[in-house]
Amino acid sequence: MIAAAAILCLFACKNLRKSGRNNNNSSSRRSSSSSSRLPLGSLGIWPFVGETLHFISSAYSDRPETFMDKRRRMYGKVFKSHLFGSATIVSTDAEVSKIILQSDAKTFIPSYPKSLMELMGKSSILVINGSLQRRIHGLIASFLKSPTLRSQITTDMRKYVMESMANWSQHSPVYIQDEAKHFLFPDCFQVLVKALISLDGGDELELLKKHFQQFIAGLMSLPFNFPGTQLYRSLQAKKKMVKVIDGIIQAKREIWSSDGAAKDVADVLVKDTSEELMMI
Repeated sequence: MIAAAAILCLFACKNLRKSGRNNNNSSSRRSSSSSSRLPLGSLGIWPFVGETLHFISSAYSDRPETFMDKRRRMYGKVFKSHLFGSATIVSTDAEVSKIILQSDAKTFIPSYPKSLMELMGKSSILVINGSLQRRIHGLIASFLKSPTLRSQITTDMRKYVMESMANWSQHSPVYIQDEAKHFLFPDCFQVLVKALISLDGGDELELLKKHFQQFIAGLMSLPFNFPGTQLYRSLQAKKKMVKVIDGIIQAKREIWSSDGAAKDVADVLVKDTSEELMMI
């Protein structure tokens, strides 16, 4: 799943839809000329769904690269598709992806699947831009670079690695893939939560683990939000996570001292009293 997600550069292709509309209203010569600007590919046989089901099934299989490999062989390193409800241009070419990712916002405007946007919300760091984005990036980056936090994270990571390695002697053989998954979740999750909100063990952490697993299951899902769908379950999990985190942050606000040192990312944001940040 990670390999497929990393190689995919999703940009909602407004030009693709626009070209399609222009083709319907133009002569056959102009239609052929307009469509030739688009990469080869397929929009799938099902309206709205497109090739999403194949992409998701590949992403959760033991060979997540199959979706990309098949189309790269058929159409080349850059191809068109239809994913998560949007016509999309997919790049598996390192140079093309580099140009896109390093371009300014006027050339390429980042866009994300509807399901991801619903889960992340309007105040997500993926969505905000301008001075607010720079301020939040600056606040968090300066804290994450602090020697105290780096020492804390290094100590915690070393502890979890040593605990995992201590169990290896009891299991034969050791499957690296399984161990890597366990290290990413829950070990890295616990380290991250501690750095973000200073939560280190206890019932609240276990609740967050449970809800977070349900939450991330919807990041790559069809944008159908009604009871029984993955997106609906993930949104419900998000509400429960927000309730837990809101309680922790509210407690921080009540005991926060303006001259106190920040212990986590939440402290950094609580300490900042700028009007722009308070409105998030």
